[in-house]
Amino acid sequence: MMGNKLQKNIFFNINKLNEKIVDLQTQIIELNAKVEKYQEIERCHLLRVKNGETLSDDYILNGRAYNDLSPEAALNFYQQNDTHFILIDVSQKGFQTKNEFEEAINIPFDELNFRYKEITNKSTPILIISEDGVQSILACEFLNQMGFYNVNNISGGHKYWPAQESKPNHLKSVA
Repeated sequence: MMGNKLQKNIFFNINKLNEKIVDLQTQIIELNAKVEKYQEIERCHLLRVKNGETLSDDYILNGRAYNDLSPEAALNFYQQNDTHFILIDVSQKGFQTKNEFEEAINIPFDELNFRYKEITNKSTPILIISEDGVQSILACEFLNQMGFYNVNNISGGHKYWPAQESKPNHLKSVA
């Protein structure tokens, strides 16, 4: 009888160890996924620095996957003659703005999950604008999840865009 109890105790301990092993394997898989994600973000940061972009300390230190541009910085970027980028307006359908962006791709945020494939170039900088900057933050996060890492949110959106007469003297690339 003593041997039977000892045998049950051994199997109980083996089962507990197997459960712990499964838990550890799951944790290792999750950690590997996190490491891969942070490596992608770091590669993006390095590419942006290599290409002469100025990145905020917050962006780098917190491992942010998208850059949050002030309205003034976004306008400066938008008006650069030698920079090609994709401008996406994720404002709701029917939203009227005083800002006219002829080159913008209009994809309302609620359509982005099935229209993001219209953005064919993942290496070109992407500027995202919305009504007040909230939907554009969500769009940046979504596009990051879809593998776009050169994404820039225009803080404050159309509401805080600094200039009504902000059209550049050239047309930007949109694809």
